[in-house]
Amino acid sequence: MLAFRVRAQQLDRTAGTPADTAVLDLGVQDTGADAGRWALAVRGVTEVRPDELVLVWTLRGAPHLYRRADLPGVAAATAPFSDADAAKRIFDGAKPLRAAGIPILTALDTVAAEMRRIVTGPTVKGEMSRQLTERMDPPYLRDCRPCNAVHVYEQSFRLAALRAGLELQPDTSPPVLQPVPGFAAADTVPDQLDVVRAYLGLHGPATPQQVAGYLDAPVKDVTAHWPADAVEVTVDGERRWLLAGDVDLATAGPAPTTRLLGPFDPYLQTRDRALLLPDEARAKDVWRTLGRPGGVLVDGEIAGTWRPRKAGRKLGVQVELWREVPSAALAEQAELLAAVRGTELSGLEVSGAEVSR
Repeated sequence: MLAFRVRAQQLDRTAGTPADTAVLDLGVQDTGADAGRWALAVRGVTEVRPDELVLVWTLRGAPHLYRRADLPGVAAATAPFSDADAAKRIFDGAKPLRAAGIPILTALDTVAAEMRRIVTGPTVKGEMSRQLTERMDPPYLRDCRPCNAVHVYEQSFRLAALRAGLELQPDTSPPVLQPVPGFAAADTVPDQLDVVRAYLGLHGPATPQQVAGYLDAPVKDVTAHWPADAVEVTVDGERRWLLAGDVDLATAGPAPTTRLLGPFDPYLQTRDRALLLPDEARAKDVWRTLGRPGGVLVDGEIAGTWRPRKAGRKLGVQVELWREVPSAALAEQAELLAAVRGTELSGLEVSGAEVSR
């Protein structure tokens, strides 16, 4: 299964383009410094044409990279399946809307319409939020203690942005939103971008519960959109499903690969984490809520963690290993990381298990 995912996510290749990069079908989460660029680089994509990719808030309200040409289909694919799904995705924002008798999908469209009126050019998130709050009725608003302010519920805000035809400017903090010229969501979802199919194709074999966990969607909605060509397989006595066209790839054998995966790399976004890393203590560190390290991927398994370290104007890489890892492969990955970040490598520090030569 892990070898299948390495191949499906193209972590075993050394060259590629956004057009032929499979993880962009489901989106590449861009959380952290150069996260999206690094996730592409470890899949062989080191050159991207200007304006070839677009950054938008989609699944789980997180910023994701997609091919710009796919954006209309992405908007259709990542929209909630139903009102119940929309309610689940916006968490506590659904309760006051339901109490006021406002359907959740209607509420998202209402927020999106106001956002579209406000953002006519590049607009900082805080300013857009301020203006939006002034325009929305009480059921849309929350008294936010961390911000010491009243504003629209965060997930409602984020999930409405693409409905409003808004993208995020890359590398901006705080985020800057801007209109997508001529944007209109597709009427139907292209098969390639269908989120259930894409999850099975990249993270399979999987269960409906795992797909639902990834999407923040109800299991009922996921099963209602289950692909007709998904075939049942058994994994350690558990029923799972895989796309019929992927069966040959799933039985292709080992996929020798060493990569430094970013904390939110698509490979680490799988919802069966125990398969990827059975050690509970180590898993707790890899998937911590704040300050996550990256994962050292060796032949499909997580063999350690890593963190970037600033060294003046240069970049250092600190690695903690749990098993033997080829030193040349680690050094090559560290050099590539420095290149992607536009700097030089100051050094590679390795602790834990011995590296092999």
